[in-house]
Amino acid sequence: MTLRIVVCVKYVPVATGDRRFADDKTTDRESVDGLLSELDEYAVEQALRIAEASGDAAVTALTVAPDDAQDALRKALSMGVDQAVHVNDDDIHGTDAIGTSLILAKAIEQTGFDLVVCGMASTDGTMGVLPALLAERLGVPQATLLSEIAIEGDTVTGRRDGDAATEQLRAVLPAVVSVTDRSGEPRYPTFKGIMAAKKKKMRSLDLDDLGLDAAEVGLSGAWTKVEAVATRPPRTVGTIVKDEGEGGRQLATFLAEQKFV
Repeated sequence: MTLRIVVCVKYVPVATGDRRFADDKTTDRESVDGLLSELDEYAVEQALRIAEASGDAAVTALTVAPDDAQDALRKALSMGVDQAVHVNDDDIHGTDAIGTSLILAKAIEQTGFDLVVCGMASTDGTMGVLPALLAERLGVPQATLLSEIAIEGDTVTGRRDGDAATEQLRAVLPAVVSVTDRSGEPRYPTFKGIMAAKKKKMRSLDLDDLGLDAAEVGLSGAWTKVEAVATRPPRTVGTIVKDEGEGGRQLATFLAEQKFV
C-alpha cells in the first residue's frame, strides 16, 4: 500500500529584505521577495528520504498562501516532491496560526495522508505551534522537533534532542511530525529535477473547495492580531573611545554608566 506523505511548506519573505507591516497590520508580502522557508526545506528533505526508504510512497507539498507561493511549491517539486496543493483565496488574508491549521487540516483530509511532515517553525512568524495544532485538528498523534525520523511498519519513530536529555519518540500512523534543522541537509534541486517539476501536477483549492466559511479564517476569524506597530528607530552614532593610556578605564566607565556591568 502506497505511503501517503504530506509536507507542509510556507512561502516567507526573504530574511535580508526590508520586512514591514502593511496598513492593516498584517505582514507586507508585496514589497519584498519571498521564498520557500528554509526550515521547511528540512521537512521536504525528510519526507523525500522516508519515501525513498519506503520504495512505495507519494509525497505531496501543501501550502496556504497567495499567488506568489507557487514559487515555494515549485522549489519543493524540483527537489523531488511528486505533486503540490496550493490553497489560495483572498479571504485567507490575515489568517493566524489557528486559522491556518484549520485550512491545512481540511486540505490534508481531502488529499488523504498517512504522515504529515512540518518544519520546526516558519522563518517569519517563528511560532512553532502549527504541527501541534494540526495534529489536534486531524485527531492523530504528534512527534515534534525530531532530529532523526524513520518509518517502521505502521509506526513513525524519531529522536528529539533537548538541552539536558535525548528522547526517543514513537507514534502509530497516521501522525504529524516536525523536524529540526539538525535532521539532515536539504538536497539541491538538480537541472533534471527543475525540468521535471514543470510537468508535475499542482492542484489549486479555495475555501469553497474545503467547505470553509470566510468568517472562520482571515482577519475576521483570527484569534490573535497586531494592535500597534512602530518603526524601529535609526541607529545612533556609537561612542568612540581613543586609547591614550586610559582606554580601559574609559570603557569600563561607559559600560557602568549604561548598566551593562
